[in-house]
Amino acid sequence: MKKLIMICAVIIGFTVTASAQTDNKAEFKFTEEKHDFGKVPQGKPVTVKFEYTNVGEEPLILSNVQPTCGCTIADFTKTPVLKGAKGIITITYNAAVAGVFTKTIVVTSNAKTPTKYLNIVGEVVAGAGASSK
Repeated sequence: MKKLIMICAVIIGFTVTASAQTDNKAEFKFTEEKHDFGKVPQGKPVTVKFEYTNVGEEPLILSNVQPTCGCTIADFTKTPVLKGAKGIITITYNAAVAGVFTKTIVVTSNAKTPTKYLNIVGEVVAGAGASSK
């Protein structure tokens, strides 16, 4: 009986230790996950910087930042972001075609939430009537 209790205690100890280790993974905390450009002039690219902080214990490593269309370009912090440090994802939208736009950027990393979605929205207007938001 004592052996059975000891075995159960060891198994519970390993389970608690293993689950505690997964909580130490890297994790994002963005200042914003959606940016509204408002009205932008046609033919003038617009850029936004999404800033994030690693609120996890392990270094946060972005493996890919992929816009869902060719009209959007992404650049991002390539080095590991340590606990409490900040990183930046820069998104540039081409604004070549007049009309309302909604674009999604897929961020893949080693975080607890391995896939994040960032969004940019706005309206490209032809002519001089555009005003930035």
